[in-house]
Amino acid sequence: MHRPVLLVIAHGSRDPRHAATVHALVERVRSLRPELRVETGFLDFNVPSVQGVLESLAAEEVRDVVALPLLLTRAFHAKADIPAVLREAPARLRIRQTDVLGPSPLLLSTLERRLYEAGLSPADKSSTGVVLASAGSTDPEAIAVIAEIAREWRHTGWCAVRPAFASAGSPAGFPRTEDAVAELRALGCERVAVAPYVLAPGFLPDRITRGAAGADVLADVLGPAPEVARVLLERYDTARRPALTALGA
Repeated sequence: MHRPVLLVIAHGSRDPRHAATVHALVERVRSLRPELRVETGFLDFNVPSVQGVLESLAAEEVRDVVALPLLLTRAFHAKADIPAVLREAPARLRIRQTDVLGPSPLLLSTLERRLYEAGLSPADKSSTGVVLASAGSTDPEAIAVIAEIAREWRHTGWCAVRPAFASAGSPAGFPRTEDAVAELRALGCERVAVAPYVLAPGFLPDRITRGAAGADVLADVLGPAPEVARVLLERYDTARRPALTALGA
């Protein structure tokens, strides 16, 4: 049985760091599973486009594709944009869309490791407040997921964890990174750290960086971390499992 091709669908950005990070993550996935064919397509700004990759795969007589949205929350792109693009795919392709990457314990592990790489240690947890800084969304489901991740992370021993949102399109009343930093200062945390819950550099991550000016520690984006690559493979395996079961594999 041929393995379905994994098509990683990224949003794309005018910032070249975005595409470079996406490609580095895909290379990490390939290194973890060399026998799996992994392709990358972008919704906007970068090439190849998702539609172009799908047409190329169909021309090669590929039949099965697992399409993975490179997104941390299930918001507009996962619910509308990506399904719309996939509906325009060549008819010969059988495509299954995976869940988005988050939430996942592996992503929490990545967030924590990025903080340690930025200078914290496990001994600092009880005296450190953390801002979980996401890109933001107008989607209530996505916002609720970020808030729940912050609550869950707080229970692992941090002084406090507060969600923050970089996008100006997030609903009024939701804190920006700088607001959450100030709140943790007022709460009395000995130090404040900002953990960007974003996959790659770009416009909104840069806004998070500016908002973190008053913090003591700023972690890096999730990027091509091995844990993130493992989440991609988990989503791929889950998406193809029904087909494997039907074939008795």
